[in-house]
Amino acid sequence: MSTVTVSSKGQIVLPAALRRRLHMGAGSTIEVIEDGDGVRLRVVRPAAISAVADLAGMVKAPPRGTPRRLDAFDPASLLARPGPRRP
Repeated sequence: MSTVTVSSKGQIVLPAALRRRLHMGAGSTIEVIEDGDGVRLRVVRPAAISAVADLAGMVKAPPRGTPRRLDAFDPASLLARPGPRRP
């Protein structure tokens, strides 16, 4: 456990070994949480930014029916099906 001192400006300096272990650099954000009779510091990690295109394929729909191949597709069979006809 380390001890730090508060400066006249209200700043504290975290020990270098702790900063390295927590992968903290200049501009890192720390959340200060009042906890009972003290404070707790928590490093805020930014969420990774992803392009929408990178998310394609993450969710898979469950397969329904038998998979068909393109060469087995017969457009004439669609015309022969009974169903609603358009005028």
